[in-house]
Amino acid sequence: MSAAEPPQGANSAPSGGSAAAQPQAWGDDTSVAGDAFDARLDAAATLPDAPAAARAMLGVAEDVLAQWVEARGDTPTSDTREGFRLLALHRQGAQGVPSFNACRETCREIAYHYNLLSLAPDDAQTPQRQRMMALLVRHLALFVSGKMEVEGLGEFCCAARPLRIES
Repeated sequence: MSAAEPPQGANSAPSGGSAAAQPQAWGDDTSVAGDAFDARLDAAATLPDAPAAARAMLGVAEDVLAQWVEARGDTPTSDTREGFRLLALHRQGAQGVPSFNACRETCREIAYHYNLLSLAPDDAQTPQRQRMMALLVRHLALFVSGKMEVEGLGEFCCAARPLRIES
């Protein structure tokens, strides 16, 4: 972060993160938890610059929830909640689906780790926090892909295939 950039925090989180974290085409693999998703998350999680990694992972998490909202026939919001588009997307996605609130704390943990990585990038725990944020984003994607399958909105969870094989 340069001296000209203000610190990023809960009230100034980018909507969609950096250019690397902007919504991207999922390619031929339109899954929330497919190969394109995994590659994007893995690339974001291993960025050497912690604030850039946090922005990119936040963007991936937002894209996961945006895909849920779109699959339900809505237009993803560009609003923020508590400074995060991720939390606004969760709120939008949970409307009419009370069981979707199960991932609320995961979204809040992603926002918390975003703040940790953005505000204290040189902390000794930064590598661990970066790995944890990646795990949280992956958890969110697996949850959403499972909800999409249960709701009949598509079969999107390649990573959890062994759990979904019919006998």
